[in-house]
Amino acid sequence: MATKGNGKSRSLQFLHPPKRVVSLVPSLTESLFDLGLGSSLVGVTDYCIYPPEAANLPRLGGTKNPRLKEILALKPDLVMANWEENTRQTVESLEAAGVAVWVTFPRSVAESMEVLWKIAELYRSQEAVLRLKNLEVALDWTSSAAAESDTLRCFCPIWQDQTQAGLLWWMTFNSHTYCHDLLHILGGQNVFADRERRYPLEADLGLASPIDAGEADTRYPHVTLQEVLQAQPEVILLPSEPFSFDEAHRQQIVALLASTLAVQTGRVHLVDGSLITWHGTRLARALRELPELFAVA
Repeated sequence: MATKGNGKSRSLQFLHPPKRVVSLVPSLTESLFDLGLGSSLVGVTDYCIYPPEAANLPRLGGTKNPRLKEILALKPDLVMANWEENTRQTVESLEAAGVAVWVTFPRSVAESMEVLWKIAELYRSQEAVLRLKNLEVALDWTSSAAAESDTLRCFCPIWQDQTQAGLLWWMTFNSHTYCHDLLHILGGQNVFADRERRYPLEADLGLASPIDAGEADTRYPHVTLQEVLQAQPEVILLPSEPFSFDEAHRQQIVALLASTLAVQTGRVHLVDGSLITWHGTRLARALRELPELFAVA
């Protein structure tokens, strides 16, 4: 099992399945329960709302600011974390206190499945193996069905805001993300697959010259209305998280993007954001509920 700490990767080895686990990742909390392993959890974040059974566990703060003293007091065998959702400071502080931390970072559906298979291996759980085999069957079927149909150009913003001067922008994702890969498997062609984020924000919006991004994350570009119009999406998905798009936002986008096929064919949809952004066993729900949004008439 690989872990990322102090900027380096290394392996954690367990002679026995962990009995006391703290999850700092909502999607992994749900995944442990879905795989029949929830009884090992002794603490979760405030955002671990699925499944309902997670509400009975000690809440340890947010993903960015968990209460470390309370985590240590639980004496966990393992803390599950994520490179995007948790901070390096949290991971390094726990490791400095002698706690084993597993930092996941899946950037595709395949890598997410690898994490789930590693969980099944870690727990030596035949029940988890059987459930993952069923999930892989559903994944293979959906992927094959989508491959036999025409793809639809898709725009999926995950945040919306505007500059001080009133220029509207949306944050979206490129091809180096789990979200992109999921939409591809479902039959969607991400219109901003090749768009990298530029720094600073003004440069990303085409208002200034970019600086060297260095090690900064370039997978989540900010795009303008003009860029979206030029991309001509055929489907627009407005997720409920991390930004909470609602009916008012949908109506605004319908008005602004009236010339796109997505609007003209009625393919602007509010969707459960966790189905797009949560890697893990929530993939099963995504495979059941989202393909119809990409069905070609």
